[in-house]
Amino acid sequence: MKKENTVKVKTVGEGEKFERIRRITGYLVGTVDRFNNAKQSEENDRVKHS
Repeated sequence: MKKENTVKVKTVGEGEKFERIRRITGYLVGTVDRFNNAKQSEENDRVKHS
């Protein structure tokens, strides 16, 4: 019987909680809750990269 070597690979950052920070009109923000409709629309219209 052949014994297989198995390696468990862990993704970098796996299990770590993080918060997205965005730069909108010169401000670094986590959420856009406090921005007015125009700034929220600006963020919504931006191209999303994956």
